[in-house]
Amino acid sequence: MTRALARTNFHSSKLIRTLADLAVLETAQPAAAFAEKLGLWIDFTDAIALSGVLNASPAETQAGAQSLAGVSLDDEFARMRTSLESTITKSGSPGAGRTRAELTMPKLDVPIEDAKAYVPFRRYHQAHQRDMESSVRTLRARVRDGVAKASPKLQQLAALDAAFDAILCEREGKLLSTIPSLLEKRFNELRQAHQQTLRDRQQTDDNPDVWMKPGAWLARFCGELQSVLLAELDLRLQPSVGLLEAFNNEKTNQL
Repeated sequence: MTRALARTNFHSSKLIRTLADLAVLETAQPAAAFAEKLGLWIDFTDAIALSGVLNASPAETQAGAQSLAGVSLDDEFARMRTSLESTITKSGSPGAGRTRAELTMPKLDVPIEDAKAYVPFRRYHQAHQRDMESSVRTLRARVRDGVAKASPKLQQLAALDAAFDAILCEREGKLLSTIPSLLEKRFNELRQAHQQTLRDRQQTDDNPDVWMKPGAWLARFCGELQSVLLAELDLRLQPSVGLLEAFNNEKTNQL
């Protein structure tokens, strides 16, 4: 069974809360209803496409279709989710072995050049985003195809999901691509706080060997970066979770 995500709206998603807790993103109560805000993202052509989906007559389906090549939709989702989560958690851990998006730590020279200090972390985050984008998009399409075979009602839901995906994917990608830059602010904040502590203690030597010790500034940032990536993965998976919940509800009603 799919591990459910908490019910949220955009302003209280796990990703938004995580970024707000790190003080890199300001949150505000929505000034307008969800439908009104969504309307700002959809132009006239998009509205016509959505109308066509809503007014279309579903074709006959083979009710009860539950698998893709012998693998249940829930199992397919769980396997992909676990794989992506494992890649995120292992890639940021020293000695974890090679993963698809491995964090290459900067050379811990003293001092790290300001202009280059964050570059490895930006590349690491962007590599994970590319990995998530490719894997989650493929998963969503597979789940959508499986859901569409379950009933005429779910066929229409799958078509609606495909339409929204096509309309919103570019804007979503642009918004998510700003996260590595937001985290650079947090990286610099932790680094500067570390340097200030050294000055307050009148300590002239800064030993890079301790930066990744538990509780040290760089270890703390790497943990926060991992939390943000996991929250971003949750956000990207929400459309598939919604499709699977509808699919499982339909199966339950057919029993």
